[in-house]
Amino acid sequence: MLTVRTILHPTDFSEPSRAAWQVACALAQTYKARLVALHVVMPVTMAYGEVITTEAVEQQVASARQALEQWQPTESGLNVERLLETGDPVEVILRVADRLPADLIVLGSHGRTGLARLLLGSVAEQVVRKASCPVLVVKRPLP
Repeated sequence: MLTVRTILHPTDFSEPSRAAWQVACALAQTYKARLVALHVVMPVTMAYGEVITTEAVEQQVASARQALEQWQPTESGLNVERLLETGDPVEVILRVADRLPADLIVLGSHGRTGLARLLLGSVAEQVVRKASCPVLVVKRPLP
């Protein structure tokens, strides 16, 4: 039987992430689990190798922190821990999942195909392949 004490929900604040958030909240309520919302800020690099100012990165982090604070539980009585990290999303998600440790990762998928998937890759796909705990990928909101 699967024991779920800690659920990690990585979010990019997209619609698929909102759908995954609904599922993560419902599962946290069902299992009476700790729920951790994680957003990873990947500092934007400018074209042609120009250096990004510290101010631009700080602004990006402040904006993400504000968005993460508004990520409210969809189930009553849930306490949500919020983490904000910078770096490569896949590496950070895996590191945080191991550090918590997470019993389950619940994340959204954009469902890219073709060239977009080839060029952009899939964070969800890489997390599924590399995570040391079960991963639930959500594409649509709960009915």
